Amino acid sequence: MARIAGVDIPKDKRVEISLQYIYGIGPASSRRILSSSGVNPDTKVKDLSEQEVSRIREVIDKEYKVEGGLRKEVNLNIKRLIEIGSYRGLRHRRGLPVRGQRTRTNARTKRGLRKTVAGRGQRRGTTKK
Repeated sequence: MARIAGVDIPKDKRVEISLQYIYGIGPASSRRILSSSGVNPDTKVKDLSEQEVSRIREVIDKEYKVEGGLRKEVNLNIKRLIEIGSYRGLRHRRGLPVRGQRTRTNARTKRGLRKTVAGRGQRRGTTKK
């Protein structure tokens, strides 16, 4: 396994795919990194020479914020939103969807398991016996 940006990338996959195991690198940035470092995206990681791996490392170190630095920046941005009391910050604080999704239904991942509420069992329009 080649170690790039503190991550062991899988050796049996193509370089283009295995770079995406690094937090902050997706398909587009992976292709951009490989073109600027002059590495063929179809080669497997185990077939890369040490020179090619070092060129990829250099490009990532110079041009991209990845892994720990990126995670820290994202967390600081969320904390800033919470501190200034913006709407997005309030949504983060309450653990609700931030980007305008509906919550009447279909927010189970963000909200967690269902909480049973008393008095919700009867249908509207029916009378008690």
